[in-house]
Amino acid sequence: AASLTLEQRKAALERAFQVNDLFLQRWPRFGELRSRLNSSGVEACAAHWSAGDWRDLQVLSQLAWMDEEYLQKDPAVRGLSDKGSGFSEDDKALLLDKQHELLAAVLPEYRLAAARGQIEISTTPYYHPILPLLCDSDIASVANPHTTKPVPAFRHPEDAREQLVRAVAYHERVFGQKPAGLWPSEGSVSDQALEIAMELGFKWFATDEGVLGRTKSIGFWRDASGYPENGAELYTPWRLRRNGREMSGFFRDHYISDLAGFVYSRMGAQAAADDLHRRIRSIGEREPRGRTATVSMILDGENAWEYYPENGREFLREFYRCIEKDPEIFAYTMSEAMEAAPGQPVLEGIFPASWINANFDVWIGHGEDVRAWDLLRDARDAYQRAVQRAGLKGNPASTAAAIEQKHTSLDEGRVGTETAKTGAARGDGGAADPAVIAQLNRAFESVLAAEGSDWCWWYGPEHGSQNDADFDALYRKHLSEIYRALGEPAPDALARPIKKAPERGQNIPPQAFLDVRITGNESSYFEWLGAGLYTTSRQGGAMHGRLYVLAEFLYGFSKDRLFLRVDPFSEAVESMREFQLRVTIWGSKETRITLRVENRKLTGVIVERAGICLLDPSQFVEAAYDKIIELSIARGFFDLSGRRELLLSVALWSGGLPVDVLPVEGMLSVTLGEESFAWG
Repeated sequence: AASLTLEQRKAALERAFQVNDLFLQRWPRFGELRSRLNSSGVEACAAHWSAGDWRDLQVLSQLAWMDEEYLQKDPAVRGLSDKGSGFSEDDKALLLDKQHELLAAVLPEYRLAAARGQIEISTTPYYHPILPLLCDSDIASVANPHTTKPVPAFRHPEDAREQLVRAVAYHERVFGQKPAGLWPSEGSVSDQALEIAMELGFKWFATDEGVLGRTKSIGFWRDASGYPENGAELYTPWRLRRNGREMSGFFRDHYISDLAGFVYSRMGAQAAADDLHRRIRSIGEREPRGRTATVSMILDGENAWEYYPENGREFLREFYRCIEKDPEIFAYTMSEAMEAAPGQPVLEGIFPASWINANFDVWIGHGEDVRAWDLLRDARDAYQRAVQRAGLKGNPASTAAAIEQKHTSLDEGRVGTETAKTGAARGDGGAADPAVIAQLNRAFESVLAAEGSDWCWWYGPEHGSQNDADFDALYRKHLSEIYRALGEPAPDALARPIKKAPERGQNIPPQAFLDVRITGNESSYFEWLGAGLYTTSRQGGAMHGRLYVLAEFLYGFSKDRLFLRVDPFSEAVESMREFQLRVTIWGSKETRITLRVENRKLTGVIVERAGICLLDPSQFVEAAYDKIIELSIARGFFDLSGRRELLLSVALWSGGLPVDVLPVEGMLSVTLGEESFAWG
């Protein structure tokens, strides 16, 4: 800890507190360190914390990710947890050794459970790509005809096949048997993708009820008890039949799965387990006599449990007790459920979509997504040209070579890399140059990695995190590595962040003149009726969403005042001890108005014109802040001669750094003239 560089300290402060607040509350010392960070800022903490502060942060930030079972029962982990602070370098070494020990035990434990028949392990395409989009990116238009797509399209079904082949081979080596089932990344399916899965021997797949609904053109609207319309269609496996092959499909009960994912964590374990048991029984009781209801509960493995007390263990144990005691309910693996449901109804095709809103909008359509796909397609084309120049027959990165490249040692619990071996041949029958083959294999590995879905998860408006810039840089690094491996210069476009593609807002000009009292609250609905509005599609405080601070702003005029109202996201701005709102207006000269807020109180207003600070701003500007930020500016403050517009922007700063800005694409042009309900 004493030898950390300044940059390493800043990185630790950025990363260490990215945990659920429940875990921060477990150790008072952890919460204290975050409070000091919030009050003093990164620069001060990085410069002045003691070695003991850093050691405590290092240990507690890792303890926070330990499972409840180890925190309670493992002597080493529990001892460190009980200690709570004042950790030594020996404590750090002990925890690191324990992490390695526990990580090394994970895969063997799953293999043993599968061998007992207690669980079934499905697989997912190797680098987690959206298979339908790899096969043909234009398929996104089926679910959303308005989707913007890369042109030309990305079409590489052979890559989709390779992602599945690698997944099967890796699974077989790690777990001792081939997987029967496929969870396609994000539940994403299409006829072409599943036909490849059938050819490779998969027996079942799973996705969401929304996909089944769009396939069958039916809905699953729930009644007051939560039972869906068309329940008989949902509560059965379906047999997808394509080109003489078949594969069973399971469609998750979205409603019940979301209860486990988002609702039961706020209930007592017994009450939640009883409710889930009752709902499953109710589904069975509404089935015709002699017919079995197959209820598929599917949720992300990592999302739900950190919100439950003790990671949901007591809830799960209580629920399984209910199932054990009920002679009419059985907990089946997917393969067991498939065998228990003979005579499955048949689908001749499936609607192409994911389990998120029954479309592919998260991964394609937004300008950032399309740019990411364009760059991927161009890099993939560069790889293909290199293969052709080498005169090779087929793809040199054979499956055998791919599996040799990624070698996992279960005994040692580590991942290493071995040199690929391949028998690729030249198109003329001669042996290929081993150095060229090695280059192409390295390039293709980066192609496959860049095809993963998680890069585009963070592009566009749907999701964001504190680490967006890191994800963006990693994606472009994979693409750059393709060119580097081929000995070609990477295009300049890969040096520019994708995530900085401008977020577009909507501007609705004023529809009436205003008469507003400046109070910092919405005194009356009618006060701002007819105001101009600048807004975006931002989401504040969403589960996956980035926490923006500024939601929108309204503006308008009276005979002698310009009015501005800024609406922040309350949960975001309330967490800030101090901030400044900077309003910039360009007439003939630049005017900047800065509102200072500390502890949720407006503490000062500074007005600058052409870089000169006014001694008495109150004669020109009136401002207030409570729930919203309101200000008005006197017309006499501006020189409007010859002006047809004002330019306006709003920025929020904190700790000397810009946090958020509106408009996101520059400055807003406000048209002058009475016909625009503005000054002449």
